[in-house]
Amino acid sequence: MRMKKIFTSFEEAVQDIKDGMTLMVGGFGLVGIPENLIKALCEKNVKDLTVISNNCGVDDWGLGLLLQNKQIKKMISSYVGENKEFERQVLSGELEVQLTPQGSLAEKIRAGGAGIPAFYTPAGVGTPIAEGRETRKFNGKEYLLEESLTADFSLIKAWKADKMGNVIYRKTAQNFNPIMAAAGKITIAEVEEIVEVGEIDPDHIHTPSIYVQGLIIGKHEKRIERLTVQA
Repeated sequence: MRMKKIFTSFEEAVQDIKDGMTLMVGGFGLVGIPENLIKALCEKNVKDLTVISNNCGVDDWGLGLLLQNKQIKKMISSYVGENKEFERQVLSGELEVQLTPQGSLAEKIRAGGAGIPAFYTPAGVGTPIAEGRETRKFNGKEYLLEESLTADFSLIKAWKADKMGNVIYRKTAQNFNPIMAAAGKITIAEVEEIVEVGEIDPDHIHTPSIYVQGLIIGKHEKRIERLTVQA
């Protein structure tokens, strides 16, 4: 039984992330994002990052903080979302963006974690996404070749972990976090609680400890991107 590294500060947790690295960052919108690890990256002021994430936060929170600080060189994501700074940097040419259909992005990450180098998908065929890319017909239907994705570090957000690094997510916070945990060379999990080994039912584990190299407990604002209430 091997315990995982439990960091005592977010500064320590991101200390090995260097300029020019590729990061996967979990979350969908503002749900399930490792918000304190992101803030620590802002304070560390690493530059020229390639970030793989569903989107890029909002103007003043999540990955949007790294955008404002001009720390991201390239985004690999599925949409620009409601982030005005993201839109501005894309249109001005300051930020390179590789937009990928959301399902393809998820599968590229999942395949990377599974050691699968590439796969064919019908998503994107006949659109600008397919321009200059390899396609192939199967049973008379055309498919686009998509290469898998991996990262130097995966930063994920989970609900609970044990000291071995077995992880549970809550509800929709599962989103991209489990597949990113498997696709990073080093995965740091920001969690709300760390419990003793044996306190998590093995049948309830979402990400096994083999995919997690470090843990840290954080307090979370859990912002809502767009609050909608009944009149």
